Amino acid sequence: MNIDGKAWRTIGLEAGGRSVWVIDQTLLPHRFETRSLRSLEDAAAAISTMVVRGAPLIGVTGAYGLMLALQHDPSDGALAAAFEQLNATRPTAVNLRWALERVRDLVAPLPEAERAAAAQAEAAAIAEEDVAMCDAIGEHGLAIFRELAAARPPERQGQPFNVLTHCNAGWLATVDWGTALAPIYKAHRSGLKVHVWVDETRPRNQGASLTAYELGQEGVPHTVIVDNAGGHLMQHGQVDAVIVGTDRTTRRGDVCNKIGTYLKALAAFDNKVPFYVALPASTIDWTIDDGVAEIPIEARSEREVTQIQGQLAGDCKVAGGGEAGGEAGGQLATVQLTPTGSPGFNPAFDVTPARLVTALITERGVAAATEAGLRGLYGSL
Repeated sequence: MNIDGKAWRTIGLEAGGRSVWVIDQTLLPHRFETRSLRSLEDAAAAISTMVVRGAPLIGVTGAYGLMLALQHDPSDGALAAAFEQLNATRPTAVNLRWALERVRDLVAPLPEAERAAAAQAEAAAIAEEDVAMCDAIGEHGLAIFRELAAARPPERQGQPFNVLTHCNAGWLATVDWGTALAPIYKAHRSGLKVHVWVDETRPRNQGASLTAYELGQEGVPHTVIVDNAGGHLMQHGQVDAVIVGTDRTTRRGDVCNKIGTYLKALAAFDNKVPFYVALPASTIDWTIDDGVAEIPIEARSEREVTQIQGQLAGDCKVAGGGEAGGEAGGQLATVQLTPTGSPGFNPAFDVTPARLVTALITERGVAAATEAGLRGLYGSL
């Protein structure tokens, strides 16, 4: 995708395959910087601290993390330890475990001298497959958008097609294209007038920081809204469709996504607004039936609730005299939002029951949010 007119992906090899570069997403949207991952510990830290985030990208980063571990120690013990360390970094997104198992199972039967190279090739293959799957998701979603736009009443024809999304499920959450944002990019590039309502997505503001950044770089018209404005917009006919991503989808179609997604689904259901979930096959957990009861929900630091990071406005000043005081505009800063001593609670995800999902948009096509619907696309996988 585009950054200042240059094509970028979110991850890639460098130094002849001895390290991996990633975009440091904790600095966006105010700074664009890349970071080198040179070891297993670097990869694990990048995932856990959300330098990289988004289920598909976490999976690819984990796969490269195993490669880095095997470059230092290709033994069976090191492979098992690296698998466990990476798998523990983010417990909710199933793509991580899927990618780690795929690399581990491939290299385990190989001689130790061949393991690192095989892991590198497999991680690169996973990355390329992710791009292809997201591209296909975009095409299937575009067809839905075109159909919905054409079905609007005559007075709405020619007006922008309004899409609401939650969190970030764009190219920053994948290797390229994204899941939920891929149909939006395809629509924009095809000439369909599209406008995106971007939930800020508290507490980490991935919508306001990342989705808005992506859309702006691509030139897609968008408006950032507070999380609780979505229902109001739906009541007043200003949302034509909701589309989100998912970190884990059960075999019966329950979807686990960033906290707040469930409330958007309820509002969409009440206002008869179609609610779509975009996902690649790697996000489906065929071992789980009931998402509410069985999906582990990551609890993150309360500081993400009680504090917030942003760029100080241009007219901000630092208190104090001499070198301690003066203009502070442009600096990145973390500020406290809550009274000292007030605790916070920070579940990172919630589960939207399948009954609230209009359809699942996958790389293989569109399916009902049911086990039969998914089996129709994927058979007995």
